[in-house]
Amino acid sequence: MSYKKVSNKISEPSTFLLLKPILVNIDLLKAHEDVDTKYCEELRKIIEADRVIKKPIVADINTYTILDGHHRVSVLKSLGCKLVPTLLVDYNSPMIILDSWKSVQLDKRTVILYALEGKRFPPKTTKHMIQINGKLKHISFIQKDVNLPLDMLK
Repeated sequence: MSYKKVSNKISEPSTFLLLKPILVNIDLLKAHEDVDTKYCEELRKIIEADRVIKKPIVADINTYTILDGHHRVSVLKSLGCKLVPTLLVDYNSPMIILDSWKSVQLDKRTVILYALEGKRFPPKTTKHMIQINGKLKHISFIQKDVNLPLDMLK
């Protein structure tokens, strides 16, 4: 499987489905949420047993702010991985909708500022949705299987 960046100019909602993951240096990725350590422990066991990362994460192409995949990034970092399969999207796109799992009022600018300043919301605060063909779906909808061996990411 080859990993190369495709244009981040999204003209049609279905273009999000055509994005290809690229390998991004883990140190470039910026978190805006803390992780649930118990869930990270469970996820680490699964990833170690499988010896692969199954799905890419999603990050903003302009700032490398993680939009979905904080726990996967945390686990990969703890396993000594240097690269993360990542779908880079333009967070400024009106087709990416910011919501909250906790009924908190948020805006995209604050999410980016938190990431850039090293601040963190509690785990599972933000929920990123995407409009695909007139329907609102969780952003994980665009994350197709990659099944990359961990050894490739170290």
